Amino acid sequence: MTIDMMMVPFAVPAACGFVVDGILLVATHGSLNPIMQELSTRNLALFPSIVPLKKLLQTLATLDAILCPEWDYRYFSFNSHGSSTEQMASMRNGQGDSFFALFNPSGCFLKGFGHESPMSPYRDSDPEPWPALFDELPDCFTDCLTEPAFDIEASTFCIWNRYANLGWQLSPKLQFPEGVDPDGSADLLYMLDGNPEKYIEYAIACYEKNIDSIAVEQIYNHQPLNDRLIQQLNADNSMEALVDEIVEIGYPIA
Repeated sequence: MTIDMMMVPFAVPAACGFVVDGILLVATHGSLNPIMQELSTRNLALFPSIVPLKKLLQTLATLDAILCPEWDYRYFSFNSHGSSTEQMASMRNGQGDSFFALFNPSGCFLKGFGHESPMSPYRDSDPEPWPALFDELPDCFTDCLTEPAFDIEASTFCIWNRYANLGWQLSPKLQFPEGVDPDGSADLLYMLDGNPEKYIEYAIACYEKNIDSIAVEQIYNHQPLNDRLIQQLNADNSMEALVDEIVEIGYPIA
C-alpha cells in the first residue's frame, strides 16, 4: 500500500493543526509533531531497551539513506564502525535541534538539544548546561562529555541505560522547569517509540514523496535489504549506490 503525500498537509502555518488517526498534530518549524507526546525524558518507561533502540536507529538511518541520497539533507545517520567497541547514531533536523546516541559494551548514552526549549544553555547571556543535567553520569559514559561530535555544550537532555541496570535513567538531581516539554525531548524523540506510521508521516512531509508503507514496515522489521525493497521506496536509488552506506549503518543486506 502506498500513502500519497496529499493525505498529510505539508506546508501549513505553525499554528495550524489537524487530526491523523485520532492524534492532534501541529506543524512546528516545518515538521509534523503530536502536541501531546508520551515518550520523553519524563516518561522513561516508554523507551525501548538498548538493543531494540539500536535496531530502530539503524532502521531510521537506512530509510533516510534510501529516500534521500544527499547525506546533508537527511535527519538520521548511524555509524556502526565508529570504533571496534562503539557505535553512534544521530538526528539533526537542520533547524538547530539534534540528538546523539552512543552504544558501547556498557550500554547506551543519549543526549539531545532542543534549541527553543526552556532548558537551552543559551537561555542566558553566559551559556551553560541546565543545573545537574549530567550529574551522576556513570563512568562508562563520561568520555561522551568530551566527544567533539556530541557538542555537549549544546544539550537540553541526557539519559543513559546500562545493560546491568533495569532501565533508562537521568540525573536524580535534575529538576525540570514548568512546561509541557521543557527539554525538547518529546518533540525530538517521538519516533523512538517504534511506530512506522510516524516515520511515514515525517518522510511525506520532509521529502515530499509517496511512501510505500509495506516497504517501511519491512525495514522496521529488519528484513534484509535488496534492490526490490529499495526501489519500492525510491525508484531512483539502488543497492549498488547505497551498499557502502548500508554497511556503515550495519543494516542487514540480502
